[in-house]
Amino acid sequence: METSIARFRGKDGTSALVRGVGYALIGLFALFCLLPFILVLGTSLTAEKTITLHGYNIWPRDFSTFAYKIVFENPDMIVGSYAVTLCITIVGTAVGLFVVAMTGYALQRPDFRSRNAISFLIYFTTLFQGGVVPFYIIMTQWFGLKDNYLSVLLPGLMTPFLVIMMKSFVRSIPHAITESAKMDGAGDFRIFLQLILPMTTPALATIGLFIAIGYWNEWYNAMLFLSPNMTYRPLQLFLYNVVTSADFVRNSSVASNIQPRDMPLESMKMATAVVATGPVILFYPLVQRFFIKGITVGAVKG
Repeated sequence: METSIARFRGKDGTSALVRGVGYALIGLFALFCLLPFILVLGTSLTAEKTITLHGYNIWPRDFSTFAYKIVFENPDMIVGSYAVTLCITIVGTAVGLFVVAMTGYALQRPDFRSRNAISFLIYFTTLFQGGVVPFYIIMTQWFGLKDNYLSVLLPGLMTPFLVIMMKSFVRSIPHAITESAKMDGAGDFRIFLQLILPMTTPALATIGLFIAIGYWNEWYNAMLFLSPNMTYRPLQLFLYNVVTSADFVRNSSVASNIQPRDMPLESMKMATAVVATGPVILFYPLVQRFFIKGITVGAVKG
């Protein structure tokens, strides 16, 4: 009996040691993952001359907020850009999530005859695309969305990869639930809203996060379809223009209030990264639990 107890204690001690080492390694890995953002933050608060002489540092060697002063030089513009990006992200995520969820649910229904053909068409677009010129012509000449925020909103509503992910997740829900609801007289739309959606919360959180990040980081479509004479443009495009203008001033010999050699180009790049990613970092912990579960279940059930 004493030998068994000693062995049990030994195993328990070994298990605790393994857990401790595992937690330490995971914590160290998490710290390494956090280091790039700390480096970006530290560099954004470092004077440009110090960056030129000593390179990038995690801790600011010569503390300076000059880069943020230039980024927020026109607060009305950046607040307006934040508002535009926030509205596009919220509306696009809500509508896109609904569209992707409905598409994924319909494509996994065994009683939907055209599901294979439509699935092929959706998957085909991940391999071959028409190109930028046809896309621009369709959006501007056919749909007339030049200088319209819908030109930024509409392309992100349907993403083939997210449809495939949603389809794989919904496939794990027994079809008998749909059949029993139909026998009780429920319609397809009611089944989708009251039965399917509540059971796909992890997938909705995961896909919603992907869609939201895509809209938040969107700048290319805004650059194509939104002209500079618009009062407010999305945040990423606004910050891109700030950095481009700073680069132009630094490389030009035109006199200005700020000497070209003193323009904090490198620290400004880091400052724009902090301004752009800050809200996403604060939002991610709220959906982290659902995000991990949705990725895991979608991968296993796929």
